[in-house]
Amino acid sequence: MIERAARALVPLAFGALLGECASSGTVVLLPEKDGHPAAVAVKQGDKEVILSEPYSAANATALGPRVYRSSSQEVEARFGSALAAQPSRAANFTLYFVEGKDEFTEDSKRVVDRLLSEIARRPVPDVLVVGHTDAVGNDAFNDVLALQRAETVRAALIRLGIPAGDVRAISRGKREPAVPTPDGVAEPRNRRVEIVVR
Repeated sequence: MIERAARALVPLAFGALLGECASSGTVVLLPEKDGHPAAVAVKQGDKEVILSEPYSAANATALGPRVYRSSSQEVEARFGSALAAQPSRAANFTLYFVEGKDEFTEDSKRVVDRLLSEIARRPVPDVLVVGHTDAVGNDAFNDVLALQRAETVRAALIRLGIPAGDVRAISRGKREPAVPTPDGVAEPRNRRVEIVVR
């Protein structure tokens, strides 16, 4: 049987095909929707090949993995039902806050409409709201402020009709800055809430 190990960024669609491919002994590397390069190692016994071009493929043979060029038509014919069944990719949104408050910046208020559209197009949305702060203040203060920001966004989404059970809020405080700074430095890009819609 062919073993698989990711060597780089492997497309989500490829991951969805693993179960289908395992039964047929075929691995096809699909292109990333955003055009980023991807690669996967395909190993059979002691032989290994690297697939690094979109639609490059390998299947199991008695002599080891055989590499060939697939096509979008072949992928659709062989794996169309698996592709159709996979969930949509996660969408990420970032909202920024006024320093020391749980109030959105003006630009972030405009992002909310796109966020709501993304949630509405998913039949069963799963929304994770992650609060962050900049490096001003101590850990305890920032943990509370980041959670307050995340809970503010969560409450707003619930008021707009998103079921409460579909939205979780967590705090990361100042632990995961978007822009690393020394302690005590105010950085507007770190005062944010990241929203992941799955």
